[in-house]
Amino acid sequence: MEFTEAYKQTGPCCFSPDGRYLAVAVDYRLVVRDVVSLKVVQLFSCVDKISFLDWAPDSEYILCGLYKRPMVQAWSLSQPDWTCKIDEGPAGIAYARWSPDSRHILTTSEFQLRLTVWSLVNTACIHVQWPKHASRGVSFTKDGKFAAICTRRDCKDYVNLLSCHSWEIMSVFAVDTVDLAGVEWSPDDSAIVVWDSLLEYKVLIYSPDGRCLFKYLAYESGLGVKTVAWSPCGQFLAVGSYDQAVRTLNHLTWKTFAEFSHAASIRNPTNAAIFKEVDDPWQLDMSELCLSEGFSRNMQGNGAENGTEGGSRVKYAVMDAPITLPSQKPVTDKPNPKQGIGMLSWSSDSHYFFTRNDNMPTALWIWDICRLDLAAVLVQKDPIRAAAWDPNCPRLVFCTESPHLYMWTPSGACCVNVPLPNFRVVDLKWNSDGTCLLLKDRDSFCCAAIVSPLPEEEEADQSDVTSEDE
Repeated sequence: MEFTEAYKQTGPCCFSPDGRYLAVAVDYRLVVRDVVSLKVVQLFSCVDKISFLDWAPDSEYILCGLYKRPMVQAWSLSQPDWTCKIDEGPAGIAYARWSPDSRHILTTSEFQLRLTVWSLVNTACIHVQWPKHASRGVSFTKDGKFAAICTRRDCKDYVNLLSCHSWEIMSVFAVDTVDLAGVEWSPDDSAIVVWDSLLEYKVLIYSPDGRCLFKYLAYESGLGVKTVAWSPCGQFLAVGSYDQAVRTLNHLTWKTFAEFSHAASIRNPTNAAIFKEVDDPWQLDMSELCLSEGFSRNMQGNGAENGTEGGSRVKYAVMDAPITLPSQKPVTDKPNPKQGIGMLSWSSDSHYFFTRNDNMPTALWIWDICRLDLAAVLVQKDPIRAAAWDPNCPRLVFCTESPHLYMWTPSGACCVNVPLPNFRVVDLKWNSDGTCLLLKDRDSFCCAAIVSPLPEEEEADQSDVTSEDE
């Protein structure tokens, strides 16, 4: 891998949808850089510190959430003099997002009083009363024609279907939830999944006309759904819950066809590859090296004081089953216990998905949906902070707030050292075409690229192998 130098950041960083630009918040300044050269393309100054960034789907506009004001400012990449400022007054702004047409901004007020659709074309605005959530509870179809917005009135949850062309409410239907937690369109726009709060396990599948296609309850009298994710192909729906299991439903009958449990011990028989992160000490031959006594004492003192992090290396050791994974007992007297499936995401080809069980935060599980079996488990020294699939292939990259980057593919796993001083990766993101990887530290960021051999080199290597075999 190749890494750039580190650049300053004090807030959110995100790639443009077309993968060409990188927006970085530095206090009240918005810095837009070119992804290839990382040169500054545009520099905008907001009226306060930037708390949130969101690119328009066409990569032409970018909005900045200034939630301390509260206020939203939008900028144009091609027209630097153009600007838009949205202020809800006493109602405040809790969250803002773009519409699929990149010409409207949706803001949710504090205390979920209303959701407002602001037009950048004619400055008109449309209100939807009593949205259920600030950042959740809104989903758009893949073709960008319709929006599903969750609302609550008279102690009842509803789904409002709006046209993204006229922003008129096309239909409203009640959903059978006690406290709706989220909504998501299927990738083929044929169904809407709704799930209840953590206090009750309930997953509901609705058609766009409001008919309930399926109601799924895995169990009763326990904390329920924690994560929900559609596969990119739209054929599978994965539901992670607080009972440390993932259940997958098919799109034809909406029945459960597989259940993946996360046991603390992995026992035989298993086909899973188990990788454990271990220290890889430097192997230096110092038998012929002579140091003065004073220099040796100074080095020993500095080593004891500063540690060996700057020169430390790690690697993966392949382990055999049975193996017991590190786990922690969740605190039962506090809300939102660290238990259950807190991370769940599908690969771009819908072949694999990864999970993290929150009471085993140092283990990352990778499941093969074709074999309906565990493909790999990666056991880290530190809790896993973030993970992301390559948009083009089943390559998974993740971090643990350490100076290392970790990578898994169906052919194996590896650890990569980030060659920047005092840089600990706390978050990471791919750009849309998979050519660049954003790595964030607490107050800086860098970019990385996976260097693959050129086609001519691959052909040359193959010809060499063929000639040797002959």
